[in-house]
Amino acid sequence: MKDETAAQASELLVGAYDLHVHSSPSVFPRMEDGFELVQEADAAGMAGVMLKSHYEPTALRAELVNRHSGCKAKAYGGLALNWPVGGLNIYAVENALRAGARIIWMPTRDSKNSLSFGDMEGDFFRRPGISVLDENGGLKPCVYEIMDAVKASGAVLATGHLSPEESVLLCREGRARGVRMILTHPEFPRTFIEPAVQKEMADLGVFIEKNWLNIVMGRVTVQEMAAAIRLVGSGRTYIATDRGQRGQPSPVSEFRRFIQELLQAGLSPEEIRDMAQRVPEAILS
Repeated sequence: MKDETAAQASELLVGAYDLHVHSSPSVFPRMEDGFELVQEADAAGMAGVMLKSHYEPTALRAELVNRHSGCKAKAYGGLALNWPVGGLNIYAVENALRAGARIIWMPTRDSKNSLSFGDMEGDFFRRPGISVLDENGGLKPCVYEIMDAVKASGAVLATGHLSPEESVLLCREGRARGVRMILTHPEFPRTFIEPAVQKEMADLGVFIEKNWLNIVMGRVTVQEMAAAIRLVGSGRTYIATDRGQRGQPSPVSEFRRFIQELLQAGLSPEEIRDMAQRVPEAILS
C-alpha cells in the first residue's frame, strides 16, 4: 500500500503548487535559496512555489528567479505585514502588489495574537504586537484600505497569525467587500479554528490552507486534518508545507510525503488534485 501511494504521490506532484515555502536569503535559517527550491520543484514536475518571508517582500525575488532559473516551475511572491515593512502599511502593500505579489498576509510573527503565546523560534527583537482591531473591536480603517488595494489588484489577502476572532471578522468583512481571502493554517495552535468554523468561512468563499508542518509538529493528526478537509471540501482547500527550515527535509520531499499521507488517510487522487493544483491555480490567477 505504501509503495502504491508513494507512486501516486509522485504523480500528483506533477502540476502542483506549494503556496507556503520559506527560502533563503533570510534572517531566519533556511535550507534552500529560491533558485534551488524552484529547480527541485521543477525536477519533480511541480508548477510553482510561493516564496514566503516574514520580514521581506518576495515578489521581485521571485521575478529574478523566474528570469534566470531556466525552469518551467515558477516562483511567486507575497508580503507579510510585520514590523520590518511597517506593519499595517498600505504603502508597502501597494508597492508589493505593483511588483507582482499574489498573497498579502496579515501580521504573522509580529501579530499581537502570536506574541501573546511568546516568541517564535528565531525571533530577535522586542516589539509591540500588531492587531487589526480598533478600540471598539472593529477593523481599523487602514485594514479596509489594504483590503481594497488587494481586491483591485486581484491578489489574495491571508489572515496570517491573527487571533481566531480577528481572522473570522477579517474574512467576513473581506468577503463582504469582494476580497479574495485565505484562512491561514487553522490547525496551528496560535491560530487554531474549529473545523465547523472553517466550513463557515469556506461557505463565504474563503480558501482554507492546510499545512504539513502542523502535522509534523504534532499539532494535528493526518486523520484529523483529512476529516476537516472532508467537512470543508477539497475544492475550497489547498495544501502547503510551510517548510524550508534549515536542517529539515526539503519542501518538495515534504509535499510528496504530505500527499502520500493524505492518500493513506483515504482522500482520493481527485481531492488531492483539487488541493495541490486546482485551488492554488485559482488563488494565483
